[in-house]
Amino acid sequence: MINKQALIDRFISYVTIDTESDPNSDTTPSTEKQWDLARILAEQLEAMGMQDVSIDDNAYVMATLPSNVSHEVPTIGFVSHFDTTPDFTGKDVKPQIIENYDGGDIVLNEAQNIILSPDYFDDLKQYQGQTIITTDGTTLLGADDKAGITEIMEAMKYLLAHPEIKHGPIRVGFTPDEEIGRGAHKFDVEKFGAAWAYTMDGSQIGELEYENFNAAGAVVTIEGKIVHPGYAKGKMVNSMYIATDYINSLPRLETPEHTEDREGFFHLYSIEGSVDSTRLEYIIRDHDKGHFEARKEMMSKLANELNTQLGKDLISVEIKDQYYNMREKVEPVMHIVDIAEEAMKALDIKPLIKPIRGGTDGSQLSFMGLPCPNIFAGGHNFHGRYEYVPVESMMRAVEVIVKIAEITAQKQLA
Repeated sequence: MINKQALIDRFISYVTIDTESDPNSDTTPSTEKQWDLARILAEQLEAMGMQDVSIDDNAYVMATLPSNVSHEVPTIGFVSHFDTTPDFTGKDVKPQIIENYDGGDIVLNEAQNIILSPDYFDDLKQYQGQTIITTDGTTLLGADDKAGITEIMEAMKYLLAHPEIKHGPIRVGFTPDEEIGRGAHKFDVEKFGAAWAYTMDGSQIGELEYENFNAAGAVVTIEGKIVHPGYAKGKMVNSMYIATDYINSLPRLETPEHTEDREGFFHLYSIEGSVDSTRLEYIIRDHDKGHFEARKEMMSKLANELNTQLGKDLISVEIKDQYYNMREKVEPVMHIVDIAEEAMKALDIKPLIKPIRGGTDGSQLSFMGLPCPNIFAGGHNFHGRYEYVPVESMMRAVEVIVKIAEITAQKQLA
């Protein structure tokens, strides 16, 4: 039986450590404060009896739970990230524990009238009667992905305490900077030494994912010309008006707020503009590789068309690929997904197999030679003040890790 209070205590201890990453930094980890949790994790792994505990110069933490069976079993891994997103502050997180949730509104912050309501976030309704951990409305929570770290740590602790559960060698890995797209950049796959792994970085209970977006970032730069507005006729070129034309020429309904499932999108997430120069920053996402390439081509073609209309090259587009759909790397080894699905079903958890509308360390790791599907960690409403996690979902995730280890060892005897 998983110790509920020990899990809560561990999770709270992790989320109250500020580990926000910084996309504008060129170091790894991108923020010095990520070392605080990395070092604690390494110390805790040592203390619980894990083997081969290491923390490298870039704060990647790894450890081994040795096999306790005599037959050969593939080494499997479990991976989570300890940074939190820079989209919303993770400083001074003050978690609130709601026991026996009654299904109604949760007042996160009475002074600021911040309410977590099932009328808006209807997923809350499925957790009535459970214990929910929320924010105080002024920060994110950090369940993405400190819930995953908590679950892996608790699962290793459980397996160490229960040698009657037979398993092969297990590797665990904790990474920095996932939230800024660099979580796997310096992950040493060869050193990790697993045949495959699972990221514990999904959302609601039952999620099992082996598809994710193909992803690119695009920077659109529009050059204008500024002169005194009183004498501007025929001389001024206002880059912001041209930027507006560019924005409105992309498919308006192919944006995050209008798409779901496997539908891709263009997402304008930043504008910096003046008469003289405007910079637009986009992310491009699509599960289908052909559609992904077409989206990139559309952005470049649109710039060329507008430049032709303007009679001069004022718009430039720079596009860089970020990561790709892991499906092509996982499908040839689908037994690793089947094992996770079997584990959930054995625990009476309904598997929710669906594509990730985002990215994960698992995507990059899969292309680096470590096939890596994604499993639920339990949290909801990531990257903002309304983030929450049901404790029971975290407990079930611990059970799934243990069961995957057990099934993997059993299958080698079949």
